[in-house]
Amino acid sequence: MRLTRFTDYSLRVLIYLGQNYESRVTIYQISEAYDISKNHLMKVVSNLTRLQIVAAQRGPGGGIRLNRLPEDIGLNEVIGNTEKILQALSTEAIQTNAEVSADKRLSGFLRCALQAYLDELGRFTLADVLKSTNDLDQLLEMNEQAA
Repeated sequence: MRLTRFTDYSLRVLIYLGQNYESRVTIYQISEAYDISKNHLMKVVSNLTRLQIVAAQRGPGGGIRLNRLPEDIGLNEVIGNTEKILQALSTEAIQTNAEVSADKRLSGFLRCALQAYLDELGRFTLADVLKSTNDLDQLLEMNEQAA
């Protein structure tokens, strides 16, 4: 599945915050690190704050930080709340977005497939993304053995 730029930026913000977990960071710092427009990042951070994944503080000494531990931030939560097609899972809007309104069964199949996608993403957290390469290799090996 191809992710939107909004989701990509959301994940990058969370990765940056996870790597700098002990301190508040500014949108400017993230903008510089990833060469992303501050205006885009403001929208992303606003959404992540609304979802209570990120905490923001204005003024001197302000900035943003993770509102939860990286282990408590599921990739399915982030991607499910930033991808419009996945947000439509809870409504019938997916029919018009996927242009399958003529076949209700196909619409149901697509909903099931998208839900399976989110369920699989639910196995992983921001902490998994932040793990070192060696830890990630071990995780992937464990997943291959379980399959």
